[in-house]
Amino acid sequence: MPRSLSRFGLSHREASFLRGLAPAWRIQKFLDGLSYDARGTGCRSPRRVLRERTVQCADGALFAAAALRLQGHPPFILDLEAERDDDHVLAVWRQNGCWGALGRSNYSGLRFREPVFRTVRDLVLSYLESYFNLRREKTLRRYSRPVDLSRFDARGWMTSSEDLWYIPEHLVGVRHYRLLTQRMERSLGPVDRRFFEAGLVGRE
Repeated sequence: MPRSLSRFGLSHREASFLRGLAPAWRIQKFLDGLSYDARGTGCRSPRRVLRERTVQCADGALFAAAALRLQGHPPFILDLEAERDDDHVLAVWRQNGCWGALGRSNYSGLRFREPVFRTVRDLVLSYLESYFNLRREKTLRRYSRPVDLSRFDARGWMTSSEDLWYIPEHLVGVRHYRLLTQRMERSLGPVDRRFFEAGLVGRE
C-alpha cells in the first residue's frame, strides 16, 4: 500500500478524522478544545487522545504529528529546552519550503505557528518572548533538531494503549542547539505585565 494511503494501524474512522483536520490550523483548533492534563498524568498515543479527549504538551505534539502524517507530511516533533522552567514539545512541518508548528500548552503563546519560517531556528526564535515562567523570566534556551517519529513505528506509537514516556525520554538525549549567546541571555528583560497576563489566558 502506498505510504500516503496507509492508516499506520489506525482504524478507517480514526484515519479519516485525522486527514480531515486540514489545513493544519484545524489540528490546532482540535487540540485547543481538549482537556489539558496540567499534571502530566499520561503520555497518550494519538488513538488514546481521540478516545480520552485529554492531552498535555508531549502527547499533544504526538497527536499533531500523527495528523500531519495522515495528511502527507513526515511525523516530526521538536523539543524546546528551558532554564528554571518546563521543556516543551512541538509538532513541526514544512510547507512551501518553510516551517510551521503545532502544540498544546498551558501558555497561550506556545501553540500554533504558520509555516512561514525559513529555518527551524527562526521558528524557535518566534517562541522566545512567549516562553516564560511565573517569575516573568524569559526561559527558552535550546532546541533540538526535528525528530522523525517513524523511528518508533515498531512500538506502535500511534495506536498504543500504554503511555509513551519513552518518546520524551528519547528527546532528552537528542542533540540540542543553543538559541542565544550568554551575553544575549544575560541581557534579557522581564516579561511585560500585559504580555504576561495575555500568555496565561486559558491556563488550567
